[in-house]
Amino acid sequence: MPSASSTHASTSHQSTRRSRITPTRALKTVTFVACAIALLTFPQWAANPYILSAGIVILNYAVLSTSWNFVGGFTGYISLGHAAWFGLGAYSTGLLITKADLPSFVAWAGAGIIVALLAVPVGFAALRVRGASFVIVSIALVLIMLLVFQSWSSFTGGSNGLIVPRPFPGLLRPEHHRVFFFLFLALLAVALLVWWIIDRSRFGLGLKAIREDEDKAEALGVPTYSYKLIVHVISAGFTGLGGGMYALWFGDLDPIFQFSILIGSYMVLMALLGGVRHLYGPLLGAVIVGGALEYFKLEFGDSQLHLVATGLLLAIVVLFMPDGIIPAGTRLLDRLRPEVSSIREMTAAELLEHNETKAAAAAKAAAAEAITTDPAITDETRTEVRR
Repeated sequence: MPSASSTHASTSHQSTRRSRITPTRALKTVTFVACAIALLTFPQWAANPYILSAGIVILNYAVLSTSWNFVGGFTGYISLGHAAWFGLGAYSTGLLITKADLPSFVAWAGAGIIVALLAVPVGFAALRVRGASFVIVSIALVLIMLLVFQSWSSFTGGSNGLIVPRPFPGLLRPEHHRVFFFLFLALLAVALLVWWIIDRSRFGLGLKAIREDEDKAEALGVPTYSYKLIVHVISAGFTGLGGGMYALWFGDLDPIFQFSILIGSYMVLMALLGGVRHLYGPLLGAVIVGGALEYFKLEFGDSQLHLVATGLLLAIVVLFMPDGIIPAGTRLLDRLRPEVSSIREMTAAELLEHNETKAAAAAKAAAAEAITTDPAITDETRTEVRR
């Protein structure tokens, strides 16, 4: 039979757990469940194959921007050259299938490994510089890759492109889109999970220290160069996997598109728009920017109006929401929430008065306890003291 103390402890534990379920936490849970249901059922309620293919493009952008956010969000290094890893992953997948006769998804996994391995020597060189110099180095990487894959026509197909065989040749185009929608969704889920794990690890704490002040972090003993190199390789690997998945889905590779600086710029814009320091920031940015890009391309065809809209959106984000939509929305909710006073908001005099009142109450309670238990004191005296 449980004792009174254990019952009281269990009750207090349950009340503590209930108190942890705040309105904000409940809202986050409901939003997460609603978004998960919407994503999982999207192929069923998509009006036509074009809408489904647009959803795949947006998911691809979400994978790429989340992959970029391993570097940009944790270390604060702005890279415009992640299109190099995207294109390299796509071409590696296609070449391993067409030249080495590997199965599609074996080639895809191998392409991710190849990109991660190549990111090590590139990281050794690029991560020795910071700021604008790092941005220039990242752009140079994209241009070098573009020149190599465009000029080496005997191996890569050059400007004629590369045709990648479909992994599911028996499927019609709508079923093909449906399968790849869930494959991209699974890859995005893995990338988000890895980002979440790093964010809550000691490794992630060191990366955030680099983002805030790299020199101080190094002075405090954080191995800054090693940490940057590791997260750079992780970021490149996921970007390469995103490029390889795109190659398997789309099936037609063009070096001008695969190694376009615009792809890297879209990754940065999407992450900045949603919030680089938030897990779902790049995903939200990909939905907004990716959806807008598809709309402009559908309505205005081959015009460059979507580039103008992208530039305006980037300017608005930098000027009015430098931390992104999610942090801005969180701050707005905090302002609307009723203020709760805490001990940190007390002045020194109020804190002193508060402590003196508590001490006086404790002394009075102790004196009353002593009088109650002392057998030498009469009942009349106890009654008088209680009064």
